Amino acid sequence: MDWTWLIVFQTLCMVCMGFFLIYRVRRKTGSPVQRTMPKKENGELMQLKRMRERSLNVPLSEKTRPSRLEDIIGQQEGIKALRAALCGPNPQHVLIYGPPGIGKTCAARLVLEEAKKCPDSPFNEQSQFVEIDATCVRFDERAIADPLLGSVHDPIYQGAGALGSQGVPQPKPGAVTRAHCGILFLDEIGELHPIQMNKLLKVLEDRKVYFESAYYSKDNAGIPQHIHDIFQNGLPADFRLVGATTRRPEDLSPAIRSRCIELFFRPLGIVELTEIALGAAKRGGYQIDENIARLCASYAQSGRDVVNIVQLACGTAYVEGRNRIEKQDVEWVARTCNHSLRVEQNINPTPRIGRIAGLAVTGIGTGSVLEIECSARHAEKGKGTLTFNGAVEEEELEIRGRKLRRKSTAFSSLHNVVGAFRECFGVDCRDYDICVNIPGGVPMDGPSAGAALAVALMSAITSRPPEACLALTGEIAICGDILPVGGIREKINAAIEAGAKRIIIPEANYEETFSELKAEIIPVSDIAEVMQAAFGMQEDSSSQSVVHSA
Repeated sequence: MDWTWLIVFQTLCMVCMGFFLIYRVRRKTGSPVQRTMPKKENGELMQLKRMRERSLNVPLSEKTRPSRLEDIIGQQEGIKALRAALCGPNPQHVLIYGPPGIGKTCAARLVLEEAKKCPDSPFNEQSQFVEIDATCVRFDERAIADPLLGSVHDPIYQGAGALGSQGVPQPKPGAVTRAHCGILFLDEIGELHPIQMNKLLKVLEDRKVYFESAYYSKDNAGIPQHIHDIFQNGLPADFRLVGATTRRPEDLSPAIRSRCIELFFRPLGIVELTEIALGAAKRGGYQIDENIARLCASYAQSGRDVVNIVQLACGTAYVEGRNRIEKQDVEWVARTCNHSLRVEQNINPTPRIGRIAGLAVTGIGTGSVLEIECSARHAEKGKGTLTFNGAVEEEELEIRGRKLRRKSTAFSSLHNVVGAFRECFGVDCRDYDICVNIPGGVPMDGPSAGAALAVALMSAITSRPPEACLALTGEIAICGDILPVGGIREKINAAIEAGAKRIIIPEANYEETFSELKAEIIPVSDIAEVMQAAFGMQEDSSSQSVVHSA
């Protein structure tokens, strides 16, 4: 009987010892240990579940978010280029330039969905769209944390877990790995830290990301095989980068620009913003007249701005029990939120002596119309004056660390016009008191207003108005040649939107596609052709007749 109790006691001891050894082995290998959930933790999970079951209504800005490429307004050319870059069998890295709130993110996301449907595309249903904001990418130079490229959790850091207690470094994948075989959309890529930019360039070249750790040794048999594989071969990071930025191209690293196709999304005009306002009001369940929607657009700078204005106007109408947005609602929103009214640029359809519309570029994809006015009065021979108001008089340039000051190119262009008049028409402008003014208060700079200045001066000297609804751009040389200028597309778009019917541009800037535009594009090569087009003269007429008609 005593032996029986002894055997039972030994058996129980062996069972307890076995459970203890299993528990230690599970803790050592990192296997989960079953435990009873405390009542407090169970209550917190229930509270979290109840919170997730509740939600607010979808905001209007989310309702108006495009779900198809056709819903993105005003970016047809940019979307076409983006599809060409991503939907083929060899998708490219892309940089998208443009102001905020015009559809860059939506376009990239929707183009990926379209690329998945292409039979030759390397993207498939498993390809992910991983979005990350470069302004929020916080990283540690010791590689402790890096949400973009990934990091290594060394065993000395808190929370290293079971593997850390064994001295095993643990790689943590970043966004570049999560985007493997998909799209990595890096918003505001121009704000990325230079260190991160250089590391990203290395990942783009290798199509994988490598990790380093002082605690890793390839001879350590205690390190799991998959960690050995990661340290020796890297984590896969074969993705296509789509970077979006509101900066200018020259503000970005030349290294990243050389690896990407650069696309430009243009700022939205009044017509596109009006269409967005109409759609936003409709989705919100409110009625709005087209002229009220245009007023909303006049206070907005982007699609996101106009949606916010409409949403607040809808709230005002709701409080007063109306389902229609009125003019006073929009004006109240603009006044309360300090929205400035956008001044629409319109070319005067009535010809006026000494007045002409010049063209300029004010930003990426943005052109503007500048009114140029000129007066000329006879003075004592050779003692006339030349005044130019509204132009930058001096410029400061920084070239290779050296700062240089020079007379403004806009100011110099007027002197080139004076020289061209003397060389081509035999007109000595020193016999006139000439005053040129650029109204508006914004100083003009750049040489591209030379052709417009020539037409304004000729009109003032001859008292003959140029043709109506005319706009022009082009640099002028002293010999009378019209030289090419930059931003020609932006200038043409601005002129058409302002109501121009005929646009004079340098012959070197002309493209065949301009024949499809809603205005007549007239290429010219010298000042004589400019005068023929501006004053409605025949090809065989001499420009001297314009001068002598005074």
